[in-house]
Amino acid sequence: MGNEYLTYRFGFMAVKKGFATPEQVSKALEAQFDENVAAKKHRLIGEILLDMGAMNAAQVNQVLENMSNKNPLL
Repeated sequence: MGNEYLTYRFGFMAVKKGFATPEQVSKALEAQFDENVAAKKHRLIGEILLDMGAMNAAQVNQVLENMSNKNPLL
């Protein structure tokens, strides 16, 4: 797996688009990890960022739509 896989991760795209800060994505990833270790329901990063108030639903949807495109950074 090359670097292109990491380029298209949700957190990277959210930061690249200016919807979230690297710190917010880091906190969301930490929350996801902690919940997984505690055997709670797995939540996606977009859902966690939405719950944190770091992103709104339209921004989450825009990142997801862009991620499904061939060139998601546009």
